[in-house]
Amino acid sequence: MLFSRFYSAFFIFLLLGARSHGSSFGNNGRQKSSMFSFGRFWSKSVSHGDSVDVESDNSGKMHAISHSKADNGNLESSSPGRMSAISHAMAVSGMGANWGTQSSHRLPPETMVRMLRENGIQKIKLFDSDYDTLKALGKSGIEVMVGIPNDMLATFASSSKAAEKWVNKNVSHHLSTNNVNIRYVAVGNEPFLATYNGTFLRTTYPALRNIQQALIKAGISNQVKVTVPLNGDVYSSSSSLPSGGDFRADIHDFVLQIVKLLSDNSAPFTINIYPFISLYIDPNFPVEYAFFDGNATPVNDGGTNYYNMFDANHDTLVWALQKNGFANLPIIVGEIGWPTDGDRNANLQYAQRFNQGFMEHISGGKGTPMRPGPIDAYLFSLMDEDDKSIDPGNFERHWGIFRYDGQPKYLLNLGTTNSGSLIPARGVIYLERKWCIMKSNAKLDGSDVAPSVSYACARADCTCLGYQTSCGNLDARGNISYAFNSYYQENNQLDDACKFSGLATVTRADPSTESCKFNIMIKPYYGSAGRLSSCIPKTLTLVVSVAIFLLTNL
Repeated sequence: MLFSRFYSAFFIFLLLGARSHGSSFGNNGRQKSSMFSFGRFWSKSVSHGDSVDVESDNSGKMHAISHSKADNGNLESSSPGRMSAISHAMAVSGMGANWGTQSSHRLPPETMVRMLRENGIQKIKLFDSDYDTLKALGKSGIEVMVGIPNDMLATFASSSKAAEKWVNKNVSHHLSTNNVNIRYVAVGNEPFLATYNGTFLRTTYPALRNIQQALIKAGISNQVKVTVPLNGDVYSSSSSLPSGGDFRADIHDFVLQIVKLLSDNSAPFTINIYPFISLYIDPNFPVEYAFFDGNATPVNDGGTNYYNMFDANHDTLVWALQKNGFANLPIIVGEIGWPTDGDRNANLQYAQRFNQGFMEHISGGKGTPMRPGPIDAYLFSLMDEDDKSIDPGNFERHWGIFRYDGQPKYLLNLGTTNSGSLIPARGVIYLERKWCIMKSNAKLDGSDVAPSVSYACARADCTCLGYQTSCGNLDARGNISYAFNSYYQENNQLDDACKFSGLATVTRADPSTESCKFNIMIKPYYGSAGRLSSCIPKTLTLVVSVAIFLLTNL
């Protein structure tokens, strides 16, 4: 059985121990060493987030550089000043969140919706149109953006009938029967990424047009608007300043087709902005400029000062729209956030600082220099997703403001709860309090150790192990135990998932450290009939897989 070079290198790292590793693991050679310039705020991109097919395969996903069980008593927070109350304006306009589903163990949609309501999250952006999710959102009053994955664009581009059928099934039905407050249909997800090499260039607009016509035919086009979530690499600046902004030359006409249709139908332009990616890509990027309370020197653009990267990036888009005759087109920030693990700059402190700073930045309705007024935005993301591809980086599974089990990661005041902090999911059912660890008498240099760890990490989540990550201070035995337990929990604590050629044993003593949590998995959610969780086939095939693993010794 073959494993990628990633896991071979990762195992070497595990044996050496995180503390002896001198560089950030998981960057896959994407670090840039060139000098910092303002032009980097929008002109380059890096793999990130969601996929061509809903959220099932993230390989090749790009985000522009500049723009992708916790105790409440121990939640990370910043200084008291950073936790000042969000104004009433924020609570009225409502903060949205992205709800992704690439998790080995999902919370039931009903649990998720209750958590959303208790936290006052009034808008949700989905990457598909899952029936159970939409049904659970019915009668909640939560505003919903449903998604059409990129791999469906060609079908809808070539068939108006297919578009009509999709709208009737996934929009009209839920509006009338389940009372779901669907307000937007996201046609594709970042289809013009440079790394897609034009795959969706000629299908995005026709699909958008046919979905719009289907909404009109269904009589709901005044209530439900189309949009196309785009990445910040669709625009750049000739002057390295926001005022030099325009759409990328190679896609200029394609973008304007979309913009005109949006404008003609009073629909918004949706853009995803990620300051974290700039910091991840470029070691020379000024850290403070990524945040809203930083002390970075402002960038002056014709007398207008930009004190943070978000405003600069956002206004580059505003300039691009204005130059092309669409100065007043509404803008939605479809994704913005900060990950908490998997990279030295992805941590609880930075995530809390960025997300709280963003909330306060937009709470007063001040907007940006070029676009004063309220900002419509969706945090990325609601939950951690342990099944996401790590091609973009090890941070990709850790964007959530909540952990996989619906527990808040840090204090975040959305201005919507009396406590001023996030409220955890209620009624979460966990598996037994037991963990899989390396036997105390097992030798670190045993011949079965390397293939066992490679096997576990290839099939579970080891992204918390790395230089300056949450579990970066474990020794070699701790790293191996973490890998074993991750595999064991993901496979529902099946006995055969804690064998590893006799190297592992089950313990009821929590092996977690102060900074590194050894998770206990939640009970799998199987969905409605015909929609079984991915946990089932994994469990059914696990015994055979482990047997092959043990026999072949990898």
